[in-house]
Amino acid sequence: MLFASASPASSGPTAAASVEPEPASLNAGTSERSSTPSSIRNKTSIVVNQDNGADYRVAFFGAGGVGKSSIVQRFVNGTFSDNYVPTIEDTYQQVISCNQKNVCTLQITDTTGSHQFPAMQRLSVSKGHAFVLVYSVTSLQSYNELIPIVLMLQEVKGSALSDSPIMLVGNKKDEESRREVEYSKAEKLATKWGIGCIETSAKNNENITELFKKLLAMEKKRQLALTMNDTEEKGNNKKKCSIM
Repeated sequence: MLFASASPASSGPTAAASVEPEPASLNAGTSERSSTPSSIRNKTSIVVNQDNGADYRVAFFGAGGVGKSSIVQRFVNGTFSDNYVPTIEDTYQQVISCNQKNVCTLQITDTTGSHQFPAMQRLSVSKGHAFVLVYSVTSLQSYNELIPIVLMLQEVKGSALSDSPIMLVGNKKDEESRREVEYSKAEKLATKWGIGCIETSAKNNENITELFKKLLAMEKKRQLALTMNDTEEKGNNKKKCSIM
């Protein structure tokens, strides 16, 4: 999908701190690639009255310990804990606005950071509408470990991935003294991939709500927002709206 250095059928490169992800374009098909990525994810046009299911499923992916669970817990429950408990898979639900006058359920799947449960991860991909790729700004290795995850997204979703909102998220931005991944590096990569990019701090509750607002704004088939007020504001400011 996003990498010129590996094909979807390969098992994916081994993550290493010295390996730089090499993205290629993400297009509507999987058989053709271009060295110049087209910006297919930076549009805010939305087609309503399509795929009006009751659920909107978002799956979080990333290495263990990057803070996926902390981000979700902060968003859903408004809580944060320094204790690290490895996740196998947890699902959270929250009601959001759908197509201005209706509501639907935002279903968030917090996937495992372990490689021991590939079938569960692939199931989350196949059922997902949108995806959040999380790394820690304090770990270059966690940044590079997103490579096989992205290859899995491409393999499972195929051409449908081009319509899936995706956010690249650098968590733990509060730990500036330990930073290994600069925001400009991630932003450049996200631009080449044609996806959104943001840095967060689950600990300080920084950019958590903004992450979900940006993700929902990228959805093309339904007009989604965290609240009815957000939907109305989006409708009144369509020309001013930007993903990043």
